[in-house]
Amino acid sequence: MEHHSIESKSISGGCYCGRVQYRVQLPVKWCAHCHCTQCRHTQGAPVVTWFGVDKNGFEYVSGEQDIAWFDSSEKAKRGHCIHCGTPLFFLGEKWADEVHITRESTQDDILQKPQVHVFYDRHVHYLSFEDELDKYGGPDGFSPLADTNK
Repeated sequence: MEHHSIESKSISGGCYCGRVQYRVQLPVKWCAHCHCTQCRHTQGAPVVTWFGVDKNGFEYVSGEQDIAWFDSSEKAKRGHCIHCGTPLFFLGEKWADEVHITRESTQDDILQKPQVHVFYDRHVHYLSFEDELDKYGGPDGFSPLADTNK
């Protein structure tokens, strides 16, 4: 029986129509639920789950030319498929060595469950999140919140 370490495992994902395909080398750096207004607005969802990978462990399998990038702030941009509109990627100066990828753009096991809620103080009030994950917010979205009724 062959033994494969997590460092030798890769996963694949892509957009809804299949034109954009990517592969990433595990392990992922983190996985988090984001409640910021930009994520919610650009994805049309009340919360978006992301995972981050090292840029050196990311590659396009196909469709790199089918990604449309737009500046979502002065220091960050987001990429989506020009054909089906699937939001896929986030690149930010604060995390220059990472590619952030929408969790639902892969059906593969990323071997990491969500660890935290970020920008939780901006979450929509029509959904309740009764999990035991830490919840962060504040001006930067990443400061521990004192009372979130975990």
